[in-house]
Amino acid sequence: MRWWDIDRVLELEKDLFPEDAWSRGMFWSELAHSRGPEATRRYLVASAPDGRIVGYAGLAASGDLGDVQTIAVARDRQGTGLGARLLTELLRAATTFECAEVMLECRVDNTRAQKLYERFGFAPIGFRRGYYQPGNVDALVMRLTDPSSSLEDVQGTEQGTEING
Repeated sequence: MRWWDIDRVLELEKDLFPEDAWSRGMFWSELAHSRGPEATRRYLVASAPDGRIVGYAGLAASGDLGDVQTIAVARDRQGTGLGARLLTELLRAATTFECAEVMLECRVDNTRAQKLYERFGFAPIGFRRGYYQPGNVDALVMRLTDPSSSLEDVQGTEQGTEING
């Protein structure tokens, strides 16, 4: 993801997460830490052949801990394997950052995402009550130890989608 992707990412963000969408400033802040020798972030966009952004994802690293900041897939691309491809790329980044563990939060009502994360070896470790605001929705906290051992060659049905960092 680059700065010129932010407006198109925000369109998808607002569609998928209308109550708790990230702001432009939040994306700018994350991207500020994604380049150069001291980078601690990895952000990706998935683009359809027509240039439309159909997914994005981000990871933050601190010491030996990685944190999945976001994964989003356009509604018409959900269930195609794109989310798994994005997660695979984030786990590759976590391995590059030498993360021993990767954490994430997932809405308790998002069972599709939970199943994806479990497929990669993430395990529930607790809850954050009222984490997603303003809807006051709880978050399920999940952890993956040794992200390098959880990488898989994901084969989805989606075609022609390019993932760029």
